[in-house]
Amino acid sequence: MMIEIKKSIKPIKYEKAISFLEKRLDEIHKKKGNELIWILEHQEVYTAGTSYKYDEILDKSIKLIKTNRGGKITYHGPGQLVFYFVIDLNKREKNIRKLIISLENTIIDTLKEFKINTFADRKNIGIWHKRKFKNKTKVEKVAAIGIKVKRWIAYHGFAINISNNLDAYTKIIPCGIKDKEITSLINIKKQKYNFISNILIKNFLKEIKN
Repeated sequence: MMIEIKKSIKPIKYEKAISFLEKRLDEIHKKKGNELIWILEHQEVYTAGTSYKYDEILDKSIKLIKTNRGGKITYHGPGQLVFYFVIDLNKREKNIRKLIISLENTIIDTLKEFKINTFADRKNIGIWHKRKFKNKTKVEKVAAIGIKVKRWIAYHGFAINISNNLDAYTKIIPCGIKDKEITSLINIKKQKYNFISNILIKNFLKEIKN
């Protein structure tokens, strides 16, 4: 089973990336292309999934791109690792819930290797971290997940905040969740995350073979 692995150094425009993913999906459907994992950063952009609401935009001046992935509004920008894929579920179990759990496990297991404990939440999709703050425990989101399935080929993926500008999230209600905050790996633990993409790829490949 051939999976192409692509890594981009310079930030990629969101629309260009999605166009590439959709083209690859069509090629896979026609058996003319390989499955794909693509690691990148985006230029600054706000994107809205299929279940977003207009009142979740707090700053109406932002440019919002509507997309066909699941989920609500999120922000992408430099310092955030985006893990895209185009994976053929026709070759595996046609089980979207299992795929989402595989994505959650990929992120959680990867962050454990950096001595960071995180967890998934069935009610609020994504990956979360508990932090003690002034004798209180704050639950903060460190990774967002959004997928789309067409002809049983899954694409889009997840984004992990590493060192991106968290102030950008004040212009929206990120992922439609009002009572929790957004964080980054650098906020959680100041250390180097140079090889995180390689570990994510390793763990994802292990998960989707199960």
